[in-house]
Amino acid sequence: MPTFAYRGRNARGEQVRGTLEGADSGAIAEQLFNTGITPVEIDVAAERAAATGEPTWWDRLREEKPSALDVMLFSRQMHTLLRAGVPILKALGGLQESSQNPAMARVIQDLRQSLDSGRELSAAMSRHPQLFSPFYISLVRVGEATGLLEDVFLRLFEHLEFEKETRERIKAALRYPTFVIIAMAIALAIINIVVIPAFAKVFQNFKVDLPLMTRILVGVSDFSVHNWPYMLALLIGAVFAFRAWTATRPGKYAWDRFKLRLPIAGRIILQATLARFARSLALCLKSGIPAVQALSVVARVTENDYIQQRIEQMRDGVERGESILRTAVTTGVFTPMVLQMIAVGDETGELDELLFEVAEMYEGEVDYDVKNLAANIEPILIVFLAVLVLILALGVFLPIWDLGQTMLRK
Repeated sequence: MPTFAYRGRNARGEQVRGTLEGADSGAIAEQLFNTGITPVEIDVAAERAAATGEPTWWDRLREEKPSALDVMLFSRQMHTLLRAGVPILKALGGLQESSQNPAMARVIQDLRQSLDSGRELSAAMSRHPQLFSPFYISLVRVGEATGLLEDVFLRLFEHLEFEKETRERIKAALRYPTFVIIAMAIALAIINIVVIPAFAKVFQNFKVDLPLMTRILVGVSDFSVHNWPYMLALLIGAVFAFRAWTATRPGKYAWDRFKLRLPIAGRIILQATLARFARSLALCLKSGIPAVQALSVVARVTENDYIQQRIEQMRDGVERGESILRTAVTTGVFTPMVLQMIAVGDETGELDELLFEVAEMYEGEVDYDVKNLAANIEPILIVFLAVLVLILALGVFLPIWDLGQTMLRK
């Protein structure tokens, strides 16, 4: 039987500590209450923790970190267990034992220990902000207050599943263009560093005037061959400088705003962000979160500082007493159809249901645009490749053509 270390207060209010053996922390708490001690904290004894073999720092460094998929599965399993009437501590214990990820198992163990010590589940989750977002924690807090925690976990699972599917569709659509661009970059480097210098030596032996295009290619090649370490260092420095700039608040705001204006990807990013906003706000309102608090939570879910600032403007307007419709119009990011649906929802009191429809509409548009993303990018790649081949052909074969014509005249 496991040993637990406890800390509590006796009838006189004095703090007491000790260890007891029991089946679980609930049994230990019952023993303490029977002896007149009010438990404050109950943990597995250090001796037992050492016996189970805590992972070393090297093991923790090598192990897989908890991912969004782990949180998604955790939400689904919690919904199933709570709906079946399993107590939350027992549900967490079962998930800890069945978890295939040791890091996720330790997170669940920490949640159990926090609940044992008297914390709420939402407060326990807030100890792991890298895993549970403010949006996730807010909905769990609402579920605890309303007694509908199992429904909240189901909604969170559906929300995380949509996020995962959207990211995977975008990655799949960008895979082919990315491979093409990488192949073109490698081909350009080889031609610039290996092929053109070889042709340049041949042309120098003939001692003839080279065409303008050839002189440009040879000049670029010579510059690349002699200065490629500096060019590589400049490229690496530019990447680090860009990442440092986007890590600042003004830089991230400017970059997020620029992404929305990109020719093809900008429309997809905007629609996916607004779909996330509409679904998140609908979940918050349906769960009973007040509009002002819901907008504050949802603003941090969008992952786009430009849209986040617009949602915070909506929150400030609602806080001043304005309607959600009026504040949505001032943002300038919603289409007239969406604004009309918000107006109807505002009037009928079914804003959460209509926001779900708005989210589904945006999700449908994202799905359609993502499916056609590769088809839209291919013409641009073909044109770029054709221009590149034309430049190389003119630069390499024009001198050969001129030399051939000169030899024929002789």
